[in-house]
This record gives sequence, structure tokens and C-alpha cells, in this order.
Amino acid sequence: MDETVTAFETVCRAFTDPRFYPHVVGGIERIDTHISAVFLTGQWVYKLKKPVNFGFLDFTELQSRCFFCRREVLLNRRFTQGIYEKVVTVRRDRSGVLSLDGPGDVVECAVLMKQLPSARSLQALVASGTLDEAGCRALGERLAAFYNQAERNEEIRHFGTLSVIGRNVMENFAQTEPFLGFVLDREKWHLVRNVNEAFLEGHKALFEGRLTDDRICDGHGDLRTDHVYFLDDGIHIIDAIEFNDRFRFGDAAADLAFLHMDLDAQGAFAQSLSILDAYVHSARDPSLYRMIDFYACYRAMVRVKVSCLRLQELMETEGDALNGEESQRHRTQAARYLDLAYTYAATMTRPTLYVFCGLPASGKSHHAERLAEAFRIALVQSDAVRRELFAASFAMGSAKTAYGDGLYRKEKRRLVYGRLLNQAHDLLKARRSVVLDATFAEKKWRAEAVRLAHDQDASLIIVECRCSRETLQKRLAARAERPSLSDARLDHLEHFLADFEPLDEPFPAASHVVCHTEGDPQDVFFRLLARLYAMHCDQVRQSLQQNRVARF
Repeated sequence: MDETVTAFETVCRAFTDPRFYPHVVGGIERIDTHISAVFLTGQWVYKLKKPVNFGFLDFTELQSRCFFCRREVLLNRRFTQGIYEKVVTVRRDRSGVLSLDGPGDVVECAVLMKQLPSARSLQALVASGTLDEAGCRALGERLAAFYNQAERNEEIRHFGTLSVIGRNVMENFAQTEPFLGFVLDREKWHLVRNVNEAFLEGHKALFEGRLTDDRICDGHGDLRTDHVYFLDDGIHIIDAIEFNDRFRFGDAAADLAFLHMDLDAQGAFAQSLSILDAYVHSARDPSLYRMIDFYACYRAMVRVKVSCLRLQELMETEGDALNGEESQRHRTQAARYLDLAYTYAATMTRPTLYVFCGLPASGKSHHAERLAEAFRIALVQSDAVRRELFAASFAMGSAKTAYGDGLYRKEKRRLVYGRLLNQAHDLLKARRSVVLDATFAEKKWRAEAVRLAHDQDASLIIVECRCSRETLQKRLAARAERPSLSDARLDHLEHFLADFEPLDEPFPAASHVVCHTEGDPQDVFFRLLARLYAMHCDQVRQSLQQNRVARF
């Protein structure tokens, strides 16, 4: 055994002796990870860095181990209050006796932190079914507050560029490819890889938008359920990555995706949606919903890789160990996380037809425009299509006529809706999501939208915007004072009310949502976003459960 390792184990043996500690010990438990030796004593935890070198970290030198102990305390104090106490030294006196912060030369360093009750971890709360809505929202808001004030600079920003993200994502596939067939399902693996390549290539504007919105920061890097604690004095998050800055630097969505994936794997998908909702609302980060499945897929593939590499290690050290208990556990985990990655790939690649409908001035155009802008997807509006089709009439000033006349006769409306749906068809066929903005007052046009989504194997979400008659009147009256793409005015309202056919038809499951647009527009929009994302996920997962694999 290497002398450094032997010396380290000598120090670890000292930590197993209750007399070694300067405080009362309730019992000693040693927990080992691949990079740490952790000693639980009842009230306090001592965490030592192992003298190992894995390339992405190098703890072989004492100086390095002590440096990263100090770094761990500093970084984790960003997420905790009163948990990370200090760094203690293990010293050897002239007679060879080891002590904590005693006389002699430093032979090791350790992080000293309070021991947290395992029953109060997020992982334990999920397992016991005691994680409530209030806790989810508190965590989402806590994370939003952290990411909003987290450090940002040009070096950190570099890790949010498409080239860096693409390299990290595709590295997982290069490192797991040797395990195809005997560990990983070949077809699923290829589909997930193809989706990631296509997403990186086809959604450059999304990644650029995250840079523009300043969402790249110094985060946590290992945001798992066993690292989050709900204590009487608040939420504490431990074990941020200290040994390699690039594992923490990146999009806040990448951090949140780790937690999202971890909760999903533990059967707490609904709770994760609540956390994301609270985060998005508090951080004002609507495009998070367009990124979360991409990064969750990345995090799941990291877990696939870890399981595969651990399996390879067992095979190399123990010979043909594929049938051993631990090997089977890693094979099962690899397959399980590949299934999760496949689910996220289906979710992020399946296009969605968003149909915003309702009476004029109901708020549909406002929220349709905000959704298209946040998600950076196409927006097709009936008012814009009408002006495009009949540009000459608008140029001559003859477009505005009485209700139902001129460009608003039934045959003209038929042309507008035909063009609207044709444009949506072309976008969906290209596997691109699209937002439609029109009254869709007649059931036949809504039926056409339903058929279109079905034919193109797209998710369908019909957003029916509603508000009171009084609010409609105020909004329509205000149009007389400012320019508007729509020609609907207050004197048209009674006709619109009379002609609008209620949305009482049997829409496909989880495809119709009513959005009440009165109140703070920001709050309305963020509540709507949470519902739209949940509905899209629900449709994709139902499709997968029914063995109808979405087109990739």
C-alpha cells in the first residue's frame, strides 16, 4: 500500500477512538465515498479528503487536501447558516501522538460541520411522504434567491456557451458507448444521443438567450435530495462541489435539473414541478421550462456513465463479475437512468401546438406573445395573417368595416384560418413547436387544430383565456387610445359574445386549460407556464406508458 494511503488510514483510525475528540461522542460511524472519509459522532461531523487523483480532482498532496477543506467550508456557507463550523487540523507531536488542533506538525485537515438529522433531509421527506406544498415552494424560492445573487463573471459565463455545453453532453455518450448491448439498450441510447445532438444544433437561440438573460453563475454542482435539509431555522443545502470549479459553473437550469431528475427518480415528479414553479415565479425565469428536460437528460446520462464505469471497475478488479450482486445493482441503475434520459429526450423533442383562444381583449395575445418569446418558438397570429393576406386592403384603408363585413366575412375568415393552420402544419412537420393566437370562436376550427396535432404526433395545449365582461369592455375601450394589431373594438363586443361557441367539446385528455387573465399579468403568466409545462409532460409520459413512442 502507498505510504500516503497508509498514513491517511492511520489518521482515520484515530477518528474511530472516542478519546480523540475534544467533545462528547454519542457514537462513531464511518462513511466512505470515492473521495472522502466521513466520521459521524452524534453532534459533529468530520470530513477528510482522501489522497486520490481522478484527473478531475487531485488530493494527493496534503497542501491540496487542506486547501480544498477550506474551500468546501467557504463555498457551502453560501447555502447554509451555522452548519459549516471550520477546518480543523490533525497534528502529530514529537512522541507521535495525534490530536485535533493540538501541538506538532499538521498531518491532515478535516471539515468540521454540524451533524444534521437524516430524517429532515429532502430525500427522507420524499420517502416518508411528508414533503408538502409549502416545503416545495419554500425550496424553490430559496434556490431562486441564491441563483439571483450567485457570482457571475466572464470565466463563469464561458461555461454557458454552446461549445462547452455540447462537449460536456456528448462526452457522456462517448464514454457509455462501449457498454451498448450488454448493459445499455442500444436503440434507446441512440435515440437519446440523436435528440441531444439535434437539440444542440437546432436551439442555439435558447442557449444564447440564457447567456443574454445572465442565467450562468457559480452554482452548487451536486444538488441532490440527500443534500437538502429542512430544519427548524430554515432550509440548508450542503455538499456543494469544491474540488473542481467547472462542475459548479453553468446555467442555473443545470443545477435545478439535477434536483429535478433526482426527485423524479424517487417518484416525486409532482413535488419537483412545485419546486420549479416556485423558482420560475420568484426568479422570473420562464425559459427554464425549455431547458430543464435537456439538462435533466444530461444529468441522467451522467448517472448512466457513473454506473457503467463502476461496473467496469468491478470487472477489472474481480474478473467476470457481471452476475455479482453489486454488478447487477449497477446494471439496474444504468438501465433505470437511461430510461429517465429517454423520457426527458421525448419530452424535449416532441413539438407542441399551443392554441391561445378566447374573446378579443381576453388577454390571449399578450400571453401567447410572452410564451413564444420565452420559449423562442414560432408565433402565428390571425391578425397578422389577415394583414398579410389582404395587405392591399389595409394599405388603402378599406380593411376596417362593420362586424362580419369586408375582410371579416365568413369566406375571408376561412382563408385566414386556413393559412394559420397551414403555417402551423409546416412548423410541426419540421418538429418545431408553435403558438397560435386567434379567437377560434367556432368549434370547427378548434377541431382542425386537434386533428393537426394528432396527425403530426405533437402535444396539444388549448389555452382558453377568460375575463369578466367589465374587463373586456375596459380593454377594448383602451384600444381607441393606442395602436393595436387587432381591429376588434368596443362596439363589436356584443357580436363577439353572441357568436363565440363555448369550449365544451370533448378535448383530448390534459389538453385544455382555462386561464383567467385578470390580476397581475406577471403572476397570471407564471402560473400559466407551470400548468403548460405539467400538461406537456403529462401528455408525453402517457404516450410512453401506452407504448406509443414519440417520433424523434
